[in-house]
Amino acid sequence: MGALLKLRITFIYTNIYIGTMSTISINYTIVFELKNYPEYKFTKCKKCINSKTSRVIKQVYNNGCLGYNIRGKFKSLTTLRKELVKIKKEKLPF
Repeated sequence: MGALLKLRITFIYTNIYIGTMSTISINYTIVFELKNYPEYKFTKCKKCINSKTSRVIKQVYNNGCLGYNIRGKFKSLTTLRKELVKIKKEKLPF
């Protein structure tokens, strides 16, 4: 099986009443990325993540099509499937 990359997303919540901060970290396993937009990654659990901002992109329903807003433009799932590229193995020095 190919090398799988992991992306960690950290959410920081503050409790206003107590004044303490809580941190929640979530790890996702990345499988695919978009050919024309390499900062957008797709996980095993079928979520789209912007790796530059570490944000999960919401799936949008627009004119009878499901898709995502990629760089401010709506892209349907059928067009995104054509642009998906499996992430290549990376050689590690150890």
